[in-house]
Formats: sequence, C-alpha cells, structure tokens
Amino acid sequence: MRKIWIILKWFIGILVTLMAGLSVWLYVAPPDLIRVGSGYAAKIVCSNMFIAGRDPEAVLAKDVQAPGHPLLRLMRVQVDASEGTVHAGLLGLFGNGLAVHRQGTGCAVVPDDDLAAAARSSAAAESDQPDRPVMITSEHPALAAALDDPKLTGPDMRAVVVLRDGRIIGERYGAEGNVDQPLLGWSMTKTVTAALIGTLVREDMLSVADDALLPQWRKDDRAKITIADLLGMESGLAFNENYGSVTDVTRMLYLEPDMASVPAGKPLIAAPGEMFSYSSGTSVLLSRIWQNAFENPRDALDWPGKVLFGPLGMSTAVLETDARGTFAGSSYLYASARDWARFGQFLLNDGVWEGKRTLPAGWVDWMRTPTVASDGEYGRHVWLHGPRTGQSRDKKPDADYDIPDDAYWLLGHDGQTMTIIPSRDLVILRMGLTPAKLGYKPQILVEAVVKAAASVDSAQQGESLQ
Repeated sequence: MRKIWIILKWFIGILVTLMAGLSVWLYVAPPDLIRVGSGYAAKIVCSNMFIAGRDPEAVLAKDVQAPGHPLLRLMRVQVDASEGTVHAGLLGLFGNGLAVHRQGTGCAVVPDDDLAAAARSSAAAESDQPDRPVMITSEHPALAAALDDPKLTGPDMRAVVVLRDGRIIGERYGAEGNVDQPLLGWSMTKTVTAALIGTLVREDMLSVADDALLPQWRKDDRAKITIADLLGMESGLAFNENYGSVTDVTRMLYLEPDMASVPAGKPLIAAPGEMFSYSSGTSVLLSRIWQNAFENPRDALDWPGKVLFGPLGMSTAVLETDARGTFAGSSYLYASARDWARFGQFLLNDGVWEGKRTLPAGWVDWMRTPTVASDGEYGRHVWLHGPRTGQSRDKKPDADYDIPDDAYWLLGHDGQTMTIIPSRDLVILRMGLTPAKLGYKPQILVEAVVKAAASVDSAQQGESLQ
C-alpha cells in the first residue's frame, strides 16, 4: 500500500508540474489560435458595448460563444468602461486579447498592447443627430404577413427594413435589435468601401486605372495591379479567406495592429484581372490606398463622415479602423438598420442624395456590372446573386426563386444581406445572427417581399428616408 501511495504521489507531482508548465506556456506564449479567439472576443464585445450600447456579458454569450468555434465558449472578458478597453482570454487568463474604443472610429484590436498608437486613430465624434421619425400609415396585409413569418425572416433576425421609392413600407425588429441600435454589417462594409473610392474618383483624387499602388509593389509584377482589379477581387494576390483557424484573414483581423500589412505582403499567384478570388484583405488594401490619397491622415479619418454618412443622415454609422488607423473596409461598419437602408437607397439613386451627386455618374452601374473573371457572379464589391448557403457551385444560387434579374446584393457574415432591385425601386435589408450552418437563404424573404410590394400603393408608404 505504501508503495502504491508513493507512486500515486509521484504521478500527482508530475501532473501538477506539467499543468503548471502548460499554464506558464499558455500565459507567456499562447498559440495563435487562442490569440485569434481572444482578439475576436475582445473586439466583438468592445464594439457592441461602446457603439451599440449592449451588455458585454450578453454579447459574449450570444454573439461570440453561441454561434462560433468551440474554443470561444471558454473565453471570458473584463471591461474597463472608463478606459474604453476590453480584455479577453481563454478562461480569462490566456490569449491576452485587447480591444480599445476610440471616438469616431470605434474599437480596434490591439495585439501589440500599444494603446497609445491605437488612440491616435480617432476621428470626428459620432454624430448625435437623431434618426428621423418614420411612420407607416397602413402596412399592406401581404407585406405584413411576409415580415411576420419567421420562416421568411430567418433564425435570430435582428432587423428587416423594406424601402420602395425611398420610403419605408415595412420594418421589423427581433429580440436583439431595435430601431436605434447600430448593427454590424460584416462584409456589407465592402460595398461602402467601393462607394468611398467613388467619392475620391469624382474628386479626381483617384482613378480606377491607377497602378503601382504601394511602394513595396513597384519593383515587381504587383505594380500592374489597378484599383479596378482590387474592386473586382481580381488582383491575383494570394490570400486565404477561410475562417475558423489561423489563416490570412483571421491573422489580419485579430493578430496584426496594421491590417493592411498582411495582404500587402502577399505574392501574386495569377496575373491581375485573370482570376476571381474573394478576399477581405483586398478591401483593407483599398482602404489603405484611398487613405493614402490624403496628405493629412486626419482628413482621411474624417472623410467617410464628411462625404457619405453625414450627407445621407447616417447618424449612427461608425466605420472602425485598425490600431494603426486603416479603416477595416472589409468588415467593420456599424449602423442602424435604417441607416444601412439609407446607404442602399443611395446606391439605388446612382450615388445621388437629396438632389446632390456624390458618386460619379454611372459609378453604381459599373459596380454592378459582372466581371469576366467571376463568371458573372460579382461586380465591383457587390454580389450579383444571393448567398449560396449549402449549394454546390454548379447551381445558380437564385435559380429556385422569382427574383428580378437586375437584383444585386450586399452580403455579410452571419446573415447580413441587402438586396437592391432597380426595376422595382426596392431596397430589402435583413440583418441578424444567423450562421450559414443553419441553412437559411434570404432569397425566400426577398421573393415574398417583391411579390407583396407590388400591391403597396403610395398612400400606404411611410415617410421618406431622404
């Protein structure tokens, strides 16, 4: 018995030593996967708390842990509201995730712990202009039935807004959304980036034919990449867009204070213009490129509010930057559902708002013209079909739905969609927390709304958002 006890004590001692060593290792040099998860948790909680005004623990549970990687269920956060920071880590100990809120440019992941550098990336304060009241005098029964059907609006819907002729004809909010709450558009933000570039083209500060876009590209074949190539996702640059592990996109978003450095350092794997490759790195590069058109970085930080959000009345919009001041033009625009809908109406108007032109004439038509390399699926930072969601690539995603041929889409992670249909003067926005694994296809909602909207006359429409 004594021998067994000695062996047991020896085994326990080794186990404790190994556990202590593992803990020290995880604390001092956590694997990148844990760092990615920690950075993601800190970022999502920070933005939703400081921009959207949500409870941090609720955000952690519902937005981070519930739908994501199993590792995320072990994440814990600590919030310092006075400093505007959120720390996150595995069990609250490992990973050292840190995000900080800055006035006007939202939250940024700070993987290098340099809060001072991140703090310099602030812009003009978010506007406190209240949203205009919008009344729907008499919602049409067919449209009401569509918007009240959870099979059509989908799991965990947070907002649906339907505009016709610039007026709200239908609107719904889920349990986790309301009319004033800024919502994350994820990759719908890419289309906003394309619009911002359009504003600079109109000011003759950029041209879509511009090449030799970055100093480090000027000595090799990457000098041939044009802004048009980037907008069409045809740059030819290598970039791994897979999520769920440590890849180019997760490293860019959560492990690098200077996001643009990741795609900027990638080699060519195809000649520019010859290969379609959807890449969030491309949109971040475009942000860096258009910001470089300004001599004063502060002017660049203020530009989205000055030329787009302010004139459109998007008072809730916050386009976030990384820790070095580059706009995360791939992913991180927060805005209320009505403000997102305003942007959709702006596109439907070909870049004109309240009679004032902001984008070059024909810019939006060019954006929604299919590129050859995408085989007709993509334009310039807009999709020409709805989500594929579980479909093989040999079938057209909208084939089973009666949706007008001229529809084009803004698509974002976890079920963010905006469908713009010029022939019907319709903008249909649907936002939520709906992972692709649930199999929801917003095409069913769009089809139903298109059919119902045909019965709505002008007397039944709400006030104009313009």
